Amino acid sequence: MDSVLYEAKDGYALITLNRPDKLNAFTEEMHGRLAEALDRVQSEGQRALVLTGAGRGFCAGQDLSDRSFPTGESPDLGATLDRLYNPLVRKIRALELPVICAVNGVAAGAGANVALACDIVLAARSAKFIQAFAKIGLVPDGGGTWSLTRLVGEARAKALAMTAQPLSAEQAAAWGLIWQVVEDSELLQAAEALAADFASAPTRGLALTKQAIQAAATNSMDAQLDLERDLQRQAGRTKDYREGVAAFLEKRQPKFEGR
Repeated sequence: MDSVLYEAKDGYALITLNRPDKLNAFTEEMHGRLAEALDRVQSEGQRALVLTGAGRGFCAGQDLSDRSFPTGESPDLGATLDRLYNPLVRKIRALELPVICAVNGVAAGAGANVALACDIVLAARSAKFIQAFAKIGLVPDGGGTWSLTRLVGEARAKALAMTAQPLSAEQAAAWGLIWQVVEDSELLQAAEALAADFASAPTRGLALTKQAIQAAATNSMDAQLDLERDLQRQAGRTKDYREGVAAFLEKRQPKFEGR
């Protein structure tokens, strides 16, 4: 059984983490399959992506049974991050299209932080976000310390990371950690409807918007103003901008191509 499923839809792609018996916990093989799927999204010219999990959870983080260390030797988990998790998070954030995460059930450890690396997170009402690292003496990774601090602030980030207490989908939305909570039965439908809307949108402009917002966390105001100028220059030269203006003046629906 493939650990990662890929389905090309009408203008967007659906990627499903597919180890439901293990709550879709990451193995090294799964990392490779997911990287291939993300590369395929870009190479096929898809204009949006939905990432979700099979079964009753999104992702339980690292599958600890997939690691083996010689007796008495200390593992180099930093090397694991360099080789697997950090490239994954960077790849998701670098995709030049909207990435929607549909969190069904638990998102724990690195699974929670991979979800937070996506652009828009929808969660089923039953979903829970758990920074489980503290339970085994580790530091949040997968960009978790970065995402949590910027999304919910230092006080809440520290508490979530240090207590490893589950955060409900409703509370996550109330704190601004995710965008929206939907009923469990409607989660995938809502995520795919959003992706379908993006697939007919001016996605080149959306990609530039994503780039600008991601840079804002570390830019000064002056640097951000300069970046907005440069990206707006690019956006103003797109075919979609010309089409959007023409459609507005002609009082018709625009037909965007993502170019």
